[in-house]
Amino acid sequence: MSVRTPDPDWNPDDEPVVRPPANPGWLSDLELAEVRGRLPLLYVEAVPVRVDGLGQVTEVGVLLRANAVGEMTRTIVSGRVMYGETVRDALFRHLEKDLGPMAFPLLPASPVPFMVAEYFPLPGISPFTDERQHAVSLAFVVPVTGTCEPRQDALEVTWMTPAEAVTDTIDAELEGGRGTLVKQALASVGALP
Repeated sequence: MSVRTPDPDWNPDDEPVVRPPANPGWLSDLELAEVRGRLPLLYVEAVPVRVDGLGQVTEVGVLLRANAVGEMTRTIVSGRVMYGETVRDALFRHLEKDLGPMAFPLLPASPVPFMVAEYFPLPGISPFTDERQHAVSLAFVVPVTGTCEPRQDALEVTWMTPAEAVTDTIDAELEGGRGTLVKQALASVGALP
């Protein structure tokens, strides 16, 4: 007995043949494009910070990278959660990918984000935009204690004071509304000037 609730235009003959993927946690470019057009994707984002002995934020790390059209933009640590991956594992993987293996992030004991951000392909729905997709992002403030040497597509990590990180200049350089996210991250830990 089938308990599937079909879509209005569903035809059982249209169902694709399902083959087990070579890597079950990853999608090909074609599969990713198809999924992005149909479903919101889950992401994790991290605002890397340096803290003093009392746990007060002294510096905020912002990544510099070139976007798809070659413009220099700023962003924060961000990436998808793979199928079967815990939020904690995804957060650690993306921190290591973007900041390097010697960053030594201090992951929270309880992976509770300071906020949930929704990215939409059309501006105006929320402060956050991503022209590729609708995404839901769990955002964390993560202290790092080691040396950060970006890998992948990030060119450098720029460390700045919380006051510098919330200026209009940095806000304009942060893509997709992430300036708002950085401000909310610093507010959540009492680090706004």
